[in-house]
Amino acid sequence: MPTLDTRSVHAGEPDPRIEGAVTLPIFQTATYTHDDPEASPRYVRYNNSPNHEALHDKLASLTQTESALVTASGMAAISSALLSFLDAGDHLVAPRALYGGTLDLFDDLLPRFEIDHTLVADDSPDAWAAAVQPNTTVLYAESITNPLLEVPDLEAMGRFAEAHDLVAVIDNTFGSPVNLCPATIGFDVVLHSATKYLGGHSDLAAGVVAGPSELLDGVRHTTKLLGGMLDPHACFLLHRSLKTLGVRVRQQNETAQAVAEALASHNAIDRVRYPGLPSHPDHERAQSLLDGSGGMMSFELGITERFVRLSVGLEGATDLVNDLTAALDTSLGS
Repeated sequence: MPTLDTRSVHAGEPDPRIEGAVTLPIFQTATYTHDDPEASPRYVRYNNSPNHEALHDKLASLTQTESALVTASGMAAISSALLSFLDAGDHLVAPRALYGGTLDLFDDLLPRFEIDHTLVADDSPDAWAAAVQPNTTVLYAESITNPLLEVPDLEAMGRFAEAHDLVAVIDNTFGSPVNLCPATIGFDVVLHSATKYLGGHSDLAAGVVAGPSELLDGVRHTTKLLGGMLDPHACFLLHRSLKTLGVRVRQQNETAQAVAEALASHNAIDRVRYPGLPSHPDHERAQSLLDGSGGMMSFELGITERFVRLSVGLEGATDLVNDLTAALDTSLGS
């Protein structure tokens, strides 16, 4: 298999090129004419424009899955996937540390469909076994939790899901395909908020669902019914961004490591949460599981109300450290 960087550039590109265009054009149209009445219709709500299809192929390659689908946001990806895999009366299990929007979905929306959930406080097999019920059908996790930056025992979760015949779903937004490939460690379905690393330029909102075709077919149908499609122009922007994914994320890994180390040594900081630091409780697991610790960290300024989440971009590490240090020094009155 070619490297991720090569797949980022070449996977999913039209062959032959459309009118010779090296960059995939934007098909900014909602409807299409059809020469063959028996052919599947193209329609923007169906997520099947040439922009969508090229993007789906590229994302399937990057996530090492059979199929992929883009949605209008990360939450659209999460909700469409779970509403496809869960029926009335079903139950899911998940770790306690999750993104707030996901917890709101569990608490506010899923109960309206008579879908229940149990949150597990730790990684022990006994805790997970105790949470499973006869109607449990889905195990849900995050690769690096938002915002506490915990790294669960994902390999054990994948094995547990397989042993209990559960659909294993993971939000790999903070891991990214560069640092982790959950499909290779037992997860059936991989989700992303493409607004973050995959998009990378703060100019689009999008989500990704990737996995086997037999599961993705249901997600496509749900997305079609709920209207959670991605606009062709946003598809174009995401397709563009993916070509530099590896370069960007590896630089963010490096810069975030330097910033985390600098913050950890500052007197104004009580605690830095970053998997790349030896002080992180999941550091050893992160080192063995991840190819990089990502660009996200959080830190505490003395009390929990001063808990700060920091997303490190492509600025120079020295510049970021200098700016943060100056602000922290000012907060101390020095």
